[in-house]
Amino acid sequence: MTDVDNSMPWLEELNPEQREAVTHGDGPILVVAGAGSGKTRTLAYRVAVLVSRGVPPERILLLTFTRRAAQEMVSRAEGVMDRGAPRMARVWGGTFHATANRLLRMYAKAVNLSEDFTVMDRGDSQDLINVIRHDMELHTKEKRFPRKATCIDIYSRVVNSSDPLADVLARHFPWCEAWEHELKQLFQEYVVRKQQQNVLDYDDLLLYWEQLVCHSEVADQIAERFDHILVDEYQDTNRVQASILKAMRRDNHNIMVVGDDAQSIYSFRAATVRNMFDFPQVFPGTRVVTLDQNYRSVSAILETTNRVIGEAPERFTKDLWSERGQGQRPRLVTCPTEESQDTYVVDRVLEHYEQGIPLQKQAVLFRAGHLSSTLEIELGRRNIPYHKYGGLRFLEAAHVKDLLSFLRIIENPRDTIAWFRALQLLDGIGPAAAGRAVKHIAEHATDPMAIASFKAPAAARKQMTEFAEMIADLVKIDAKNPGSQIERIRTFYDPILKKVHENPTVRSRDLESLEQIATQSGSRSAFLADMQLDPPTSTSDLAGPPMIDEDWLVLSTIHSAKGCEWDVVYVIHAADGFLPSDMSTGTPEEIEEERRLTYVALTRAKDFLYVTWPLRYYHKRTPFSDRHSYAQLCRFFSSSVLETVDAVNADRAESDYIDYEPRDPVDVASHLRSMWD
Repeated sequence: MTDVDNSMPWLEELNPEQREAVTHGDGPILVVAGAGSGKTRTLAYRVAVLVSRGVPPERILLLTFTRRAAQEMVSRAEGVMDRGAPRMARVWGGTFHATANRLLRMYAKAVNLSEDFTVMDRGDSQDLINVIRHDMELHTKEKRFPRKATCIDIYSRVVNSSDPLADVLARHFPWCEAWEHELKQLFQEYVVRKQQQNVLDYDDLLLYWEQLVCHSEVADQIAERFDHILVDEYQDTNRVQASILKAMRRDNHNIMVVGDDAQSIYSFRAATVRNMFDFPQVFPGTRVVTLDQNYRSVSAILETTNRVIGEAPERFTKDLWSERGQGQRPRLVTCPTEESQDTYVVDRVLEHYEQGIPLQKQAVLFRAGHLSSTLEIELGRRNIPYHKYGGLRFLEAAHVKDLLSFLRIIENPRDTIAWFRALQLLDGIGPAAAGRAVKHIAEHATDPMAIASFKAPAAARKQMTEFAEMIADLVKIDAKNPGSQIERIRTFYDPILKKVHENPTVRSRDLESLEQIATQSGSRSAFLADMQLDPPTSTSDLAGPPMIDEDWLVLSTIHSAKGCEWDVVYVIHAADGFLPSDMSTGTPEEIEEERRLTYVALTRAKDFLYVTWPLRYYHKRTPFSDRHSYAQLCRFFSSSVLETVDAVNADRAESDYIDYEPRDPVDVASHLRSMWD
């Protein structure tokens, strides 16, 4: 065990394994952090140790998968150190994509990129792909061509996994294999259009960063900017991200990665657990530290989860343990039907509620969103409020995309997707007229003010004049004052908002919030990047009716539940075909990811864990019929795992058998035999 440095007495707050990790000297270190083992604290204290040892904060790069996670770690590091500590705000903390954006703004010329590039969100990428689909007349084929969302999924999988298109189609999109040649042409044109328009999508941010640190003349300069690199959730990185980190540490091997191979569940985003398994080979001399003390769950739950993940053929060995006591053994509940499963779950929810556990500290988890549909009906019938994780993201709301399109035009006049969206808000302007307007701008050196000389259709002339005046005003307003630019946009857009969108009052409040946020931003470019790379998750017009009850039950997919914890967890539909999903059992690798997904679900529980599965599923496509199938228990509940749980039968109905002695029984058997005499 490492002795505690007298200058850092706060290290006493860590357990021996955490202390070993945070006080590590130079060189690569892999921290295998089990569920609930305090990895956030470990990263935060590592930052504090480095700064205490004299490492300048600006020479520390902290990569996380959300900006808030980085801010939380830096804030904790500040909290444990003396008030006179160096300014932690100078730590380079944030997501991979935000860091890429920041570096590319600084070194754009090294990769032949214009500094005023704009970033497209996923919706913009789909729109651009759709335009190209139509230009190439792929939508007119006799056989159904993949839709825009599928095309972007395929493209993203290829570039993030570095796998050939043919392999990606065969493994993940077999119904699209016939279109390999057309898809390759589509993606080639997609890349060309982005470059012509000076826009990057999310995947490009990583690809350009990779080229910047692997092949550009400033690669060494960028690598030397940082004395230490710290990476959170390393099991969720893809091959491109791993390549970036390897290049960033080509000479200086001071890198700490923290992750849990047992929670690698994002292969659909091209994340690969191999990055974690291969880390010691990529960085020879890696020190491996395992955090196996769990601060979340009671021992009985950990006994089950350890056995579930213990049957994985490849993993970093760790058995989680806890000092929280034994607790109640998990319950594996067999239910005759989906309806009886719903009844059982709701009864237990209310039972724990009466015991003093609020609804918000209870969660129902499931593999796919549609699996909670009948449960939601039962919750409504029993008057139990609930919140289901998911919904429309802020940037997917039409009015927000409308307003940002005007700003994007001024920031990058070559952004044709922004032009198309903004122009088609005007009366009398459809795709054809918008296309002519974009061409007109291009013929005038992509000067946005050239829109004033475009001959618009008669129905659009009045609004087009107002639009051109707004563009002229925006060009004059300093780019360092995006709040004033949004204020000017709103004078033009608000009447359109009331005409084309429902609930204009609440939508207008969103735009007011955007304006306020923009006033705090240092520039239009920074504001747009912030909106694209770290947007709010929701928007006020989607909030729904207010809840009188301030407490509600949590419903969530397992993927959305990662990183969360609740006192009571109910994992429903734990039957083969649902968990694991029948769409994810084609290869051993997919099955193992489903095992890890099951593990993630089970390790969300602190005190009580219920796993339910219906024995009979009625076929929903034939309502009011008796067509049904029998299910099999989730394959990950092996005989070894079953030794750690209490099996429960949810069917407590009274027997239909009535015990009585008849006076004159009918001899039905003789009657049936006589039918054939």
